[in-house]
Amino acid sequence: MIILTLSAILPQLRPPSCKDDEYCKEANSSQLAILYVSLLLTAFGSGGIRPCVVAFGADQFDENDPNQKTQTWKFFNWYYFSMGFSMLVAVTVIVYIQDNIGWGIGFGVPTIAMLISIVVFIFGYPLYRNLDPAGSPFTRLVQVCVAAYKKRKLDMVNDTNLLYQNQELDADISTAGKLVHTKQMKFLDRAAIVTEEDNPKSPNLWRLNTVHRVEELKSIIRMGPIWASGIILITAYAQQHTFSVQQAKTMDRHLINSFEIPAASMTVFTLTTMLCTIAFYDRVFVPIARKFTGLERGISFLSRMGIGFFISVLATLVAGFIEVKRKNVASTYGLVDKPKSIVPISVFWLVPQYCLHGIAEAFMSIGHLEFFYDQAPESMKSTATALFWTSISAGNYLSTFLVTLVHKFTSGPRRTNWLPDNNLNKGKLEYFYWLITILQVVNLIYYLFCARLYTFKPIQMDKTEDLETKKDGIELVNNV
Repeated sequence: MIILTLSAILPQLRPPSCKDDEYCKEANSSQLAILYVSLLLTAFGSGGIRPCVVAFGADQFDENDPNQKTQTWKFFNWYYFSMGFSMLVAVTVIVYIQDNIGWGIGFGVPTIAMLISIVVFIFGYPLYRNLDPAGSPFTRLVQVCVAAYKKRKLDMVNDTNLLYQNQELDADISTAGKLVHTKQMKFLDRAAIVTEEDNPKSPNLWRLNTVHRVEELKSIIRMGPIWASGIILITAYAQQHTFSVQQAKTMDRHLINSFEIPAASMTVFTLTTMLCTIAFYDRVFVPIARKFTGLERGISFLSRMGIGFFISVLATLVAGFIEVKRKNVASTYGLVDKPKSIVPISVFWLVPQYCLHGIAEAFMSIGHLEFFYDQAPESMKSTATALFWTSISAGNYLSTFLVTLVHKFTSGPRRTNWLPDNNLNKGKLEYFYWLITILQVVNLIYYLFCARLYTFKPIQMDKTEDLETKKDGIELVNNV
C-alpha cells in the first residue's frame, strides 16, 4: 500500500496526466513494474490475512465450552458484515476521495488504516486465545496417501476396531475431539492397518497412520464437491463488476439533477442489501427458524447455502430481462448505433439484480465459510477457510474463461458477438446472463445431490458428544 500510494504521489513513478482531447503518454516499463509489484504484494498480503483472520477469530471461542461454541456461527455473520461494511466505505468514501481530491490521498487513507490495524493487532496480541501449531497438516495428508499406497495390496480388515489408534500421538491435533472411522473411501483405511513391519509404539508415519489422521484426509476430500459448487456463484457475481457496469454507463444515472451516480458505485446496492440481509438473518430469521428446527443456528449451513444458490439463479435470470428492456428503449429512441449516447432509462432498473446478488451472497458465502470451518479437521481450520477464497478466485477465472469462449463462438461475419467491446446495444448480453443462469441451475442440482450424500465430520468427544453436528445432519436429511 505504501508503494501504491507513492506511485500516485510522485510524478516520476506514474505517467503524466492528460486531457480528453490530447494524446495520453503511456507508462514506461519502470512505472509499470512499480505498479505490478505493489499489486503483487497486496495479493500476497491478502492471501496471508484472509484465510487466517477468519479461523483465528473463530478460534477465540472454545469448542469444548457449549456456551461458547454456539457463538461461533454468529462470529461468521458479523465478520462478513464488517468486511462488507468496509467494502461499502471503499466504493463510496474512498472512490469519492480518489475522483474528487486525488489518488494519492485516496490510496493514503487505506494505507494509514492498515498501519493502524497492525498496531492494534500487536498491542492486542496478549488478549488473544492462541492455539499452538501441531505440525504441518499437508505433511500428514501426504503421509496418509503414501502409507495407503504402500499397503494397497493388503486385504481390508473386517473389524474396524483393529485399525491403528494412538491417542498420545494425536493429542495435539485432537484437543476438540477425535475423528472416528467412516465407511467412505475405504482404500485409505489401509494406511491404518498394522502389519508385522510396523512398530505401533513408535510408528513410521510414512507406513502407518492413525484412524484420526486418515479421517482428516477423508474430511478434506469430502469437502471438495461442496467447495466446487461455490465457483459458479462467484462467476455470476463477477458480472456486477464487468457487464453490469457497462450497462450502467449507458443508462441515466442521475440521482438528482446535480448528482450522477458513478457506474462502478452501483455495487453499493449489493453491499447494502447484503448487510441488511445479514442483520435480518441474525436478529430475525434465526430466532424464528430455531423454533421450527431446534438448531441453535436456525438452519444448517448446507441449507443456508442452498437458499443462496437459488436466489443467485433469480439474480442472473432477472438481469437478462432487464437487459432486454434496456435494449428495447435504445431501439425505440434510435440509439442502437450510438454507443456513447445515454439511453433514456433509469439506472435503478439494475437495482433488482444487484440486490438479489447481495441477498444470495449473505446466504451462500457465509454458509460456505461456516461449512469449511465446521467440517475441516481441527488442525486445518485456516487451510479450509483458504478454500473459500480459492473458490472466489476460481469463480473469477471461470468468468474470464466464459467470456473468452463467448467471444470465440459467437463472432459473426462483421466481427460482432454477444459481448461487443464498442457497442453494448448491438450485443446479446441477455443471452450471456441466461447462459450463466442455466449453468447455475445445473450447479444447484449438482449441489443438492452432493449435500444429500455428504457425510458430516464424525467426532468422538471426551466428555460430551458433538450434538450440533448430529442435529445438522438430521436437519439436512429432512430439509435439503
